[in-house]
Amino acid sequence: MAGNAKSGKLARSESIWAYLMVAPTVIGLLVLNIYPFLDTIKLSFSKTRPFGLYELRGVENFVQMFASAEFWRANWNTFYFCILTVPVGILLALVVAVMLNTKIKGRTFFRAVFFLPMVVAPAAVAMVWKWIFNTEYGIINTLLAHKINWITDPNIVMITCAIVAIWSAIGYDAVLLLSGLQNISKSYYEAASLDGATKIQQFFHITLPMVSPTLFVVLIMRLMSSIKVYDLIYMMIEEANPALTSAQSLMYLFYRESYVSGNRGLGSAVVIWTVAVIGLVTVVQFWGQKKWVNYEV
Repeated sequence: MAGNAKSGKLARSESIWAYLMVAPTVIGLLVLNIYPFLDTIKLSFSKTRPFGLYELRGVENFVQMFASAEFWRANWNTFYFCILTVPVGILLALVVAVMLNTKIKGRTFFRAVFFLPMVVAPAAVAMVWKWIFNTEYGIINTLLAHKINWITDPNIVMITCAIVAIWSAIGYDAVLLLSGLQNISKSYYEAASLDGATKIQQFFHITLPMVSPTLFVVLIMRLMSSIKVYDLIYMMIEEANPALTSAQSLMYLFYRESYVSGNRGLGSAVVIWTVAVIGLVTVVQFWGQKKWVNYEV
């Protein structure tokens, strides 16, 4: 009996310590994520007033949002940005990861170089690239000896932003894919070589299927990041830029409605719509991954 009481007391003590250890994370999740999201849902059905007051208006914000041409333009811009950045970015990251996984001289140095953009402040990245793409004295126009309005031309501004986004994320994605490549047993390649398989055949029949779980994770992360893009466009495109309409994403529209126009109800409705889009895309991805992701070792 004494032993049972002692073990019970020890178990309770361990449970208390366990709850104390997870408490900061749970509290942070509730305060910084769950409560703001619930508050956003409430605001999406409300008309905001000065001094933090609001008035419930039902689905009025959503009706106004769906009737807005600017909203649908932001949807298209976001979709177009995903098309420009996700396939090309993941393809380049996979190529870089495969190259860094080979026995090349200075491999550690190149890994650090490719990962470097992830540790640089986004504001610094935007300032450097705005200088590179500057119409009058930018490096690219100087090399091309031709004046191209990379940031102010509505037809190419989104491509410009996509180039910066791909450059910023390729190192991080490559490191993730590299970790997946390093988990592939060398015996598969040795057996394939004995059977006469070429390097290209080994890539498509061994490397690609075996790294597909990591590729799937990278795809989810990159799609979510592209749908939520805001900071890059905010720092690259100024309010007075004539190309702003062609570059405005859903999150940038949320910022303008909430903090420039002061219509937080409509801005919250945009956020709820964006969350719904991300959820739908994620569900489709998990449904589709059964057809191409290989979890067998």
